Amino acid sequence: METKVEQLDGGRVRLTVEVPAHDVAHAVSHATHDLAESVKIPGFRKGKVPMPVLVSKIGKDRIYSEAVDSHLTSWFWSAANRARVRPAVFPNFDFDLPVNDTDDWSFTAEFAVQELPTPADWSALEVPKFDAKVPDSIVSTNLEVLQRGYAELSPAEGRMAAFGDVAVVDIVAPEGAAQRGLVVELGSDRLIEEIENGIRDLTVGESHDVTYELSDGSKRLATITLTALYEKVLPPLDDDFAKTVSEFDSFDALKGDIVEKLQAELDGEIEDRFRAASIDALVRASDVEASPLVVDVRFRDLWNNFLQSIQSRGIDPGQYLSLSGVTPEELERRLRAEATISVGRELLIEAVADKLGIAVSEEDLRAELKEQGESDEDIEDFIANRDSSAAREHLRFRRAVERIASEVKPIAPELAEARESIWTPEKEQEQKGAETKLWTPGS
Repeated sequence: METKVEQLDGGRVRLTVEVPAHDVAHAVSHATHDLAESVKIPGFRKGKVPMPVLVSKIGKDRIYSEAVDSHLTSWFWSAANRARVRPAVFPNFDFDLPVNDTDDWSFTAEFAVQELPTPADWSALEVPKFDAKVPDSIVSTNLEVLQRGYAELSPAEGRMAAFGDVAVVDIVAPEGAAQRGLVVELGSDRLIEEIENGIRDLTVGESHDVTYELSDGSKRLATITLTALYEKVLPPLDDDFAKTVSEFDSFDALKGDIVEKLQAELDGEIEDRFRAASIDALVRASDVEASPLVVDVRFRDLWNNFLQSIQSRGIDPGQYLSLSGVTPEELERRLRAEATISVGRELLIEAVADKLGIAVSEEDLRAELKEQGESDEDIEDFIANRDSSAAREHLRFRRAVERIASEVKPIAPELAEARESIWTPEKEQEQKGAETKLWTPGS
């Protein structure tokens, strides 16, 4: 689907969209089926009207009109997304109906586009930034994971099974079906919760009847017998352990490497949060107004993604909301708020990228893909045979975010909280305004 963008006066654009013949044929087929289901023609059952009879009865123009009306909006939004334009109002369409379903067909759409905001001076903004060190407990947990991977098993006698033990069990159903000699580490989430809890109530040689529930809601009974139990004996944290599990010759070097990697992960998360906080601070300081249509389009994307996500896991949306204690109205308010925030961020980041004149060349894109671990062959194939505009735009916006984050003034979170608590006349006015604001639909 090819799209041409023309800039018009007054912040308006005209999109000329060419719809491929196979998309036209698909739309006509759908329209024919729908009309055959709804049109009453003597002598034929609904849905069984032959195409020539349907055309002679209602005319080809009505079929093509139905085809265009039912697909035009989706064709438009698909083209607008590829052209990376944001309609601020619903477009005015102009077209002639297709004359057949074997040729490409085109239409035009004129509309006002979303204006980009004027960014405030971000170098004057103060943004809280955390400075954290990896806790010793996290380092100890990582070392214990390594220890458990090299632990030896020793028979556990005279006690019940516990978390972390390795159990050997027989599981027998009343009808005779059995799984004997099953080896499982307790706490590894391999077993149904009721069965694992039943094992933990046993000592070696004991049996226990357990009722558990299947995914379809039905109940099952099984007899569990603990035939053997082993506990893990962890190796000492010394130089020999370091040589066994790593390339290091000493435990101090191994521990230092773990601390360094964990700190790098923590620093990366702190930087990500700081960049996000910098953008949010700039949004608050700038006059960012997204059109209702732009926000509504983003909201519908979020809503559809939510539905697809839970339905792909076999969960009924109504049941999910009931279990989570969220009403459909509350979910809509949350998603609309998220849509407003995300659109505001994108508009501002694009405005900053334009203001700074950030551009991404083909070599820049190659270097970025190379840094991400892509092979030279895949990089060349991507650039030669695919539309790389989205990747270029993503990299351009990321550089804008990095530029903002590098030029705001980081301050300690404690200082930011202290300044926020200081009374000012402006804050009092904002508070009074918030107290007297009336609720309105969508607010």
